[in-house]
Amino acid sequence: MWTRRGFLGSLPAAAAATTTSLSAQERRVGRPKIKITDLRCAIIGRNPTIRIVTDQGVSGYGQAESTKDYLKPMVLFYKDYILGEDPTDVERVMLKIRNLGAFKPWGAAVSAIEIALWDIAGQVAGVPVYKLLGGKIRDRVRIYNGGLRPPMKGQNPQDYAENVQIMKEAKEGFTLIKMAVGFHNPAMMRSIPDMWYDEHRGRGNRGVMTERGLKHVIACVEAMKKVLGDEIGLALDAGPGWMVKDAITFCRACEPLHLTWIEDLITGDYTPYPNAELFRDLKQATTVPIHTGEQIYHRQNCKDLIEKQAVDVLGPDPEDVGGIAELKWIAEYADLHGISVAPHGIFDGLIGLAAHVHMAAAMPQNYIAFEYPYGQPEWWYDIVDGLPDPIVKKGFIDVWDNPGLGVTFKVAAAKARLTEADRGFFD
Repeated sequence: MWTRRGFLGSLPAAAAATTTSLSAQERRVGRPKIKITDLRCAIIGRNPTIRIVTDQGVSGYGQAESTKDYLKPMVLFYKDYILGEDPTDVERVMLKIRNLGAFKPWGAAVSAIEIALWDIAGQVAGVPVYKLLGGKIRDRVRIYNGGLRPPMKGQNPQDYAENVQIMKEAKEGFTLIKMAVGFHNPAMMRSIPDMWYDEHRGRGNRGVMTERGLKHVIACVEAMKKVLGDEIGLALDAGPGWMVKDAITFCRACEPLHLTWIEDLITGDYTPYPNAELFRDLKQATTVPIHTGEQIYHRQNCKDLIEKQAVDVLGPDPEDVGGIAELKWIAEYADLHGISVAPHGIFDGLIGLAAHVHMAAAMPQNYIAFEYPYGQPEWWYDIVDGLPDPIVKKGFIDVWDNPGLGVTFKVAAAKARLTEADRGFFD
C-alpha cells in the first residue's frame, strides 16, 4: 500500500526510468536498426532477379517476368531512392518510388522491389510474409494453369481437345485451365485464311472478325470444353484486339459452356489503359464472366474498372501492379464492389511464385486462383530451397511458414548460373 512518503520517494526513480525509456525510443527513431545498403539486379535464366542488401546481413529477393530481360537498368534507377532506408518500413520506402512506375512493363521494377522489401520485413520479424499482410484465411491456395501447355500439333478443334486432355491428366491435378484463343493466339489467327478484316502485324493485332474466324474460335473452345466437362474449369485468354460487337457475339456463343472467364477481349497485355467504358458495355451484354487487368499498374488505374462495375474478375500481376500489398488492396476494394480476383502470373518465376502464395493466403474471399508461374529454365528448381515437393497437389499449393517469402537461394549452385556481368550478385 502506498504511503505519501513512499509515493513521493518513488517519483525520482520513475522519472529516471521514463527518461531512459524515452532516450532509447528516440535513439530507435533516429537510428533505424536496419538499413538498405545496396540494390542489385541479375538476369538469372530469363528472370530479372533483384536483391536488396542490408547492413544487418539480411537480404530480400524479388523478381520480374521472364519476358523482361531488358529491365536491369530500370531496377537500378531506383537505387539512390532507397539507400539508407529501413526496409521494414515498406510503405515509407514505397512512397519514394511508387509514383515513378507505369503500366506494363514499366511497373515491374517497382513491383519487384516491393516484394523484396516484404521478404526482408518477414525475416526480421521472424514471420512469413502473409502474417504481415493481415494473416492467412486459407492454408492452401488454388492455382490455375496458363503456362504448362504441351506443344500444339495443329490449330484445329481436335488439336485443342487433345491439348487440354493432356493437361487434364497432368500430375498437378489442375482444377482450372486457361487457354489462349483469338487475338491472344497468333497461330490460331493465322491458321485459316481471313480470320479477320486486316493483316497480321505482330504485336498489337486488332480488328473486326469475319464470320469464318468467329466460327473457328468458337469451335475450338467448344472442343476444349467437351473434354474438360464440369470437372475442370476453362478460362480463355482472348485478346486484346476484339471490337465490342464481335466480343459480345463471341461471349454469347460461349454462354452455354459455363466458362470461368474470358480475359482481355478489349484491352489487356501491354495496353497502357484499361478502357472501362467498353468493358462495361461488354459485361452488361453477356453472362460470361469478363476478366482483365494484367497490364495495370497502381491501384488508381483499377478505380474505374471497379467503380463502374466494368468487369466480373480483375487479374493484375503482382510483378506489374506495384507488388503484393498493392494487389491485396485492390482485391479488398474490388470485393466491396462484388468483383472477384484471379491474378496473372505465368512468367513470374519461382521467387514470384512464393510472393503469389503469401499474397493469396491473405486475400479476401473474392479470390479465385492465381496463374501458376514455373521456373525457366528448368534448372531454377535446383538453385532454390523452401518450395514444397511436390509444389502443386490436386490443383493447390500448401502455404508454408518459413520467415519472409520462405524461399532462399542455394548460393553456390545459383552462382554457377550467373553471367559474367552479374558475378557479384551474391557477394
